[in-house]
Amino acid sequence: METATETRDHWWWRPGWRPGRRFYTWHFLLDGQPELHDIVQEIQSSLLATGVLDPVSIPWLHMTTQGVGFADEVAPDELAAIVDEVTEQVRNVGPIGITLGPLVVGIEGVFLPANPLKGLAEARAAVRGGIRNVWGHVPESDDFWPHVSLAYANKSGTPLASIEQNLRTYQKVIPVTLKEITLIELNRDDGYRWKMVRRLSL
Repeated sequence: METATETRDHWWWRPGWRPGRRFYTWHFLLDGQPELHDIVQEIQSSLLATGVLDPVSIPWLHMTTQGVGFADEVAPDELAAIVDEVTEQVRNVGPIGITLGPLVVGIEGVFLPANPLKGLAEARAAVRGGIRNVWGHVPESDDFWPHVSLAYANKSGTPLASIEQNLRTYQKVIPVTLKEITLIELNRDDGYRWKMVRRLSL
């Protein structure tokens, strides 16, 4: 298999997306994580210096977990039922201790891998179970690659090696405890922005 050596613009419109459209999805949000926030602030100038990366600011740090559907395709009563079911499913998951890092340069951005997978996968399975109880099926595949993006590539064709050189000193591993999972209404018109719909304790 050929290994990618250059960036790919992250901001292409995925299937179904268009300006103004919104999407319901469950994320782990990363507010209340001071050690992670310190790293994010520290690395901002180096990310910008690459000339090809859009850094993620602290309020928008997240770990994508499980999509539900486009807001114009999910009826309010269905969404309410999903929230109720997921609330029951995640009740006994408990806080999840993980580590983030070390930093990886990928073709569409820079991210911190999350480990171990077990607790995160259990929480995601609980969310998927809640959705299945309402709809009888779950959108999106069972594949799960937990990570926190620090920046997204805004153009294609930049050698990854040059970005790796700029970021070579950022190799910390950051401990994080996740105590909540959040249903958000996501918009992509100006990067990833959202409104919180419901936040559930684990």
